Amino acid sequence: MEFKRYLVTAALPYANGPVHIGHLAGCYLPADIYVRYLRARKRDVKFVCGSDEHGVPITIRAMKEGITPQDVVDKYNTIIKDSFAQMGISFDIYSRTSNKIHHETSQAFFRKLYDDGVFEERESEQYYDEEKNTFLADRYIVGTCPVCANENAYGDQCEKCGSTLSPEQLINPRSALSSGPLVKRKTKHWYFPLDKYEGWLKEWITDGKKDEWKANVYGQCKSWIDSGLQPRAMTRDSNWGVPVPIPGADGKVLYVWFDAPIGYISATKELTPQWSDYWCKDDTKLVHFIGKDNIVFHCIIFPSMLKAHGGFVLPDNVPANEFLNIEGQKVSTSRNWAVWVDEYIKDMPDQQDVLRYVLCANAPETKDNDFTWKDYQDRTNNELVSVFGNFVNRAFVLMHKLCNGRVPALHTDVMDAADHALIAEIQNAKISVQNCIEGYKFRDGLYEVIDLARKANKYMQDKEPWIVARTLETNPDNQKLIDNCLHLCLQLTANLAILANPFLPFTAQKMCHMMKVVDRMLEWENAGSITLLKTNYPLRAPELLFRKIEDAEVAAQVEKLHNNLKKATTPAMDNNNTTAPQETPAAEEAAKHLPPKPEITIDDFAKIDLRVATILKAEKVEKADKLLKLELDLGYEIRTVLSGIAMHFKPEEIVGKQVTVVANLAPRKMRGIESKGMILMAQNLDGRLIFASPLETADNGGEVR
Repeated sequence: MEFKRYLVTAALPYANGPVHIGHLAGCYLPADIYVRYLRARKRDVKFVCGSDEHGVPITIRAMKEGITPQDVVDKYNTIIKDSFAQMGISFDIYSRTSNKIHHETSQAFFRKLYDDGVFEERESEQYYDEEKNTFLADRYIVGTCPVCANENAYGDQCEKCGSTLSPEQLINPRSALSSGPLVKRKTKHWYFPLDKYEGWLKEWITDGKKDEWKANVYGQCKSWIDSGLQPRAMTRDSNWGVPVPIPGADGKVLYVWFDAPIGYISATKELTPQWSDYWCKDDTKLVHFIGKDNIVFHCIIFPSMLKAHGGFVLPDNVPANEFLNIEGQKVSTSRNWAVWVDEYIKDMPDQQDVLRYVLCANAPETKDNDFTWKDYQDRTNNELVSVFGNFVNRAFVLMHKLCNGRVPALHTDVMDAADHALIAEIQNAKISVQNCIEGYKFRDGLYEVIDLARKANKYMQDKEPWIVARTLETNPDNQKLIDNCLHLCLQLTANLAILANPFLPFTAQKMCHMMKVVDRMLEWENAGSITLLKTNYPLRAPELLFRKIEDAEVAAQVEKLHNNLKKATTPAMDNNNTTAPQETPAAEEAAKHLPPKPEITIDDFAKIDLRVATILKAEKVEKADKLLKLELDLGYEIRTVLSGIAMHFKPEEIVGKQVTVVANLAPRKMRGIESKGMILMAQNLDGRLIFASPLETADNGGEVR
């Protein structure tokens, strides 16, 4: 279907704390890349977001800090909004669910469903805190998760294993507000009959979205539907939130997961009088960018609400990412184990695009991924500086040195196969990046951009215009060869700016300044062209696009993480959660390490064949940043093993080293190469890998026991 307009949303962050890089990687950066691409294609697109200011975490933080919920949301709304702006997240509007227009919109939505007889009114017994004299919303109740035994699971979800729960499922439930006993008292609420939409959801999702949605999104939805849906309460007992707009509902507010997604609608209303075009016309493409913990709400509950109301478009796609861990540990804001965006901007000024690059290149698109400062440094120095920035700088330096600072002419009479091949690469890159972005494969799209810069570096190195320049006295016609090389390199630079713009907008702007072109050049239709820069046009002197990240900077950031962890010894607020228990020094130390795996028997261990081997050869695997192809001498045979250590070691550094190999691991094909075994490494607390090698030189093939 051809869409006339696009409406893109990014999950509303709770305004009870700053945003961290896990949030950026999860949904805000992917959404921004997609929107910037659509704008470059001159699509009619609106990008909406805003603070979710009615969640239970807000009231809990307010109680802990002795301030009002409004004080909390006012403080963090500003911090979050500023952080997004400084990172180049280009919302058309960043609104707030505490705004009057949102209250009115969500109340009207609820009232419509109520008047249509959609809700089921139920009286039930719910947990009540006698000490605080209040009914407890799900997130006010903590207990032991029945699935993973996490002792601090919440009444609606376990943050450790991701299971969706109800307070009744918790083992030994307790109040998060006090030490008072929990009792059950009768209260009345209005339930949305999700079970009545099960058949429609099955047809819409299971039958209609299987080949369109990401596997993690489709799989989670199908699991929910197959397990059977149940009515869900859409009101809560609270004095903070959107009041329920019907008689007999005093002291009750809309359930936050009812009013929060309606925040997308109210934000669009606030943005434009034509809001209904984006929400109510079938030729609108609605795309929700979220993290995996919000899949059910955006793919099952909110669409069912829209269906029940009538007149709204449904999401065309919900490209949810997995979680981003930090230095081998799950992000925990209660323990202050996080890289906060506002602090990053202060610590690393003018490095926004570097973070955007690293988070996209390492995006948790299909599985949880790990952010490490060493990887941040390596990707910056080895890819942005050495590949992208190096090519652009060389092209400009040589143009000023060999072509009088002006774009040289392209002499078609002396063009060779390499010139034509580079032009084809430029044109192919546009198609590849476009297909990746439209398929929500942003990591692959960014790879294609960097790969074009790699090919450009090789082209320039093969042409060696600085060498050709030495022949000009005896052969002046060779200036044409220099001109052609640098003309194509400069045209490729202009293309890099266009292709990189959705990912690295600050860098693209700097490149436009160097090329003395207006922003209009960044429009997508210009990509693939080799006539973007006019012949004889003077260009500015080169500026370094990126700088190297020094070891000391990385060490300081790792040290900061661990120092913050040590200080987090008092109860604090998790950004999407309730209070966390006070951590003892022993617990803090244990938290630095990955948890022990389940016990095995001696018979289990006896099945593993560990052998000593020497690395004979090592080389990088094409289009696999983390993989090295190793040739190992096991004494009795030479074997190929692929290992994900390329971000930690250069191939030439490890040749000759001895390693321990799991020799009887079943073969596995990766990137078309069969890997027969696994080498063992140790990981330090700072994320660095070291060799798990014998203390002394051992015979190849010798058993490790």
